[in-house]
Amino acid sequence: MSLTTIKIQTETRDKLADLGKKSESYDTIINRLIDFYQAHPKKD
Repeated sequence: MSLTTIKIQTETRDKLADLGKKSESYDTIINRLIDFYQAHPKKD
């Protein structure tokens, strides 16, 4: 598995951390959000 770095605002990082559980990585939190978004497509 390769890793990369993305630049986000400190405020965005803090919001991500608030959405996660204490032991979750940012990668896990982001993937959970993506899975939720894909499971609940926006209805027009």
